[in-house]
Amino acid sequence: MAVFDDELLHLKELILRIGGHVELAIKNSITALVERDDALAKSVIADDSKINALDVEIDEYAIKLIALRQPRAGDLRLITTAMKITTDLERMGDRAVNISHRAMELNREPILKPYIDIPKMALITQQMTRDALDAFVRKDKALAMDVISRDNEVDAMKHAILEELALYMVKDPSTIARGMKVSFVAQSLERIADHATNIAEMVIYLVDGRIIRHMDMSEGIDK
Repeated sequence: MAVFDDELLHLKELILRIGGHVELAIKNSITALVERDDALAKSVIADDSKINALDVEIDEYAIKLIALRQPRAGDLRLITTAMKITTDLERMGDRAVNISHRAMELNREPILKPYIDIPKMALITQQMTRDALDAFVRKDKALAMDVISRDNEVDAMKHAILEELALYMVKDPSTIARGMKVSFVAQSLERIADHATNIAEMVIYLVDGRIIRHMDMSEGIDK
């Protein structure tokens, strides 16, 4: 089984590789917005092809492992979880691309307000992504639960940003177009956090074999 163990390790390495690309895409898309850097935004858009290619590579590799090795129980959960995680990571990359497009549009116009809360929100989503992937590799249920708990913080930040932008747009209708674009960035970051939460929930499935996607988390779950 040593060969199969090496193959499972390679699968984890591929997940970390695509995760690294996604983390960088999130970071660079927000930097492009804050620093008004069109070239950086374009690089995020161009590099999305690397994320897409890894998405396909991981799925094909996982399917090959299932077909050739016929894994059981925990190993099968690991492989199927990896495939689902990859789907969430690919969608996170798409969100970073969308943010980059909005950044280039906003860079052509005067700044509506200093970007303070959005970079903070982005840092939390990046850390959630990193920790969710670490939890997957280490099968760390406690860390996965911690990622899930942080989703509420991101939701609250998004709502605060949208409320503040609404005040700007009501006070001065000429800011509506810019306000809507900034709102879209905040909503995209919130969706990225949702995907990180999905990954963390799949780690719980990997460890316990329990699907908690639609569970009321206020009821708690054993750590």
